[in-house]
Amino acid sequence: MPGARRQAEPLGGAGQQGAALGVGLGDGGEQLAVGVGIAARLGPVAHPRPFRVGSVRSDDPLAGIDKRLVAEVEKCLRFAKLDQAAKQAREITTSFLAQLPELRKIIKTDVDAAYAGDPAARSVEEIILAYPCVLAISLQRVAHVLYHLRVPLLPRMLTEYGHDRTGIDIHPGARLGSHFFIDHGTGVVIGETATVGAHVKLYQGVTLGAKSFEVDDEGRPIKGVKRHPDIGDHVTIYAHATILGGDTRVGAHSIIGSNVWLMKTIPDESVAYFKGENLIVRSRRKKESLVEGRNSPTHDHEWEI
Repeated sequence: MPGARRQAEPLGGAGQQGAALGVGLGDGGEQLAVGVGIAARLGPVAHPRPFRVGSVRSDDPLAGIDKRLVAEVEKCLRFAKLDQAAKQAREITTSFLAQLPELRKIIKTDVDAAYAGDPAARSVEEIILAYPCVLAISLQRVAHVLYHLRVPLLPRMLTEYGHDRTGIDIHPGARLGSHFFIDHGTGVVIGETATVGAHVKLYQGVTLGAKSFEVDDEGRPIKGVKRHPDIGDHVTIYAHATILGGDTRVGAHSIIGSNVWLMKTIPDESVAYFKGENLIVRSRRKKESLVEGRNSPTHDHEWEI
């Protein structure tokens, strides 16, 4: 039908092409980032088998990724002066590649969320190829696996490549739920110890950050301390909102309005927004959603039932 909107389609043949493209990008850390990221979000389509060393044909795109990733992980382990770097690199890469099917499944939910959440989206292919959030989130999900496999350097290199390309800064340690969508994206910051639930939508300029750092006797920040907030399921956070602190939680099904500055926990089904110079936090009414007023400044909103 002329002018009809295309329906979301499963990631099929285009995904196979994307995986092949990732392997052919040449040398360097940036190319590895793109190659592994594309392979993860567009990888094998039907009933993938568990990855085992020697189980992939030499002409399979996954074999190229395997070879490159072993080399890059080994470099990072040697930089950190770890013992048996070559052996560890082989084991880490095998473990990582075995998780590609699950990575692809969860990243597909991000693509689905972008298609469902953006009325300007015309096709799944457009989202995969053009939306900055898909690159930034998929690279972070890849980096998150490597981060928990205790690979030095490479996880941060992957997310900083995504940061450089998209303006979206997500630490590899952050825990992201399924169906995660960042609309527009520029200026979003998500810290290392933040957790984000399922079906969360952020707009540009949102910060999930730390309000202070614990320091040791010499004044240096203590590593590994919970510093960033937790966001519940089905939360929407509008542009330039700032949510700070490791003990701050935004309850499920809540809405955070534009430019809100929040450093305290709010319960499930809450709405937080500015009215004049005052922050209002109240219970969310049934089927309530926030839309920006046509002629309103950024602090004010119209409420749509």
